[in-house]
Amino acid sequence: MPEGAWDSHMHVTSPEYPLAKSAAYKPSLHSLDHAMAFEKKIGIKNIVLVQPSIYGNDNSCLLDALKEIGTARGRGVVAFDPDDTDGRTLWEWHQLGVRGVRLNFKSTNESFDPDTVKKTLCKYAAAVYPLEWVIELFIDLEQLRLLSDIIPQLGVKVCIAHFGAPDMRRWESHPSDASKVPGMQHLTALLSQTDQTWVKLSGHYRYDPLADSMAGTEAIAKLLLKTARHRMVFASDWPHTRFEGLDVKPFVSRCLDWAEEFDAKDLVFRENAEELWDDSSDWVAEMIGEPGQY
Repeated sequence: MPEGAWDSHMHVTSPEYPLAKSAAYKPSLHSLDHAMAFEKKIGIKNIVLVQPSIYGNDNSCLLDALKEIGTARGRGVVAFDPDDTDGRTLWEWHQLGVRGVRLNFKSTNESFDPDTVKKTLCKYAAAVYPLEWVIELFIDLEQLRLLSDIIPQLGVKVCIAHFGAPDMRRWESHPSDASKVPGMQHLTALLSQTDQTWVKLSGHYRYDPLADSMAGTEAIAKLLLKTARHRMVFASDWPHTRFEGLDVKPFVSRCLDWAEEFDAKDLVFRENAEELWDDSSDWVAEMIGEPGQY
């Protein structure tokens, strides 16, 4: 594992925090202590905490963890409503290490109307542009196809989670040509057309029927690395919600191998994350004090 590596997508959860009415499951305790114990096992010190859908727009659990870990080692991606969240609140979160907002169109039961979603994206882009935050999309490739015209116009970085949630069941027999994955051409086109589109190499087990062999995941990962290795970031997706108990270490090892094949190990595990999440910890730390115990 490269020195100073980042895990760009993981969660902390606790039953002590109130759930959103739309929560699809009840979380177990996955504290920051648990998270950092896991990260130590795979050789990573720096993390990006992502708001889980179960908490809706209440970011208390995530923000409390960010306060504990400090800006030298932690970043956050929150959820909020741009219509009732003012710039002062966003700035306060920025000082804690928040660098993005998550829009979840995949694991919720909300309808997906492209015109409405495009207007929503523009609202969020206007809200986060002054702070140079990232818009993270949990979205599948078929939905991404319907947004491919608006994403380059947003003027902010857009990060696509979990390989774009490809529907591998429709990719017959997992052939080696990952460009044939339904919708993949829209993701690679975005990556080729604009330097504002990023992808997380994460969560393969959620979509790959052959997750144990990772044959399909490997083909997709190599295509994405070939297309835009400077805009790929590694993420563990710990604690693998709804897949608790998963051993993600084989995936970590394979990601290291794939990245090394494209001479991109430092890029995927450290340098790209530092650019995407604005690793400006020095001046932030001066404003809010020393980082926490971790």
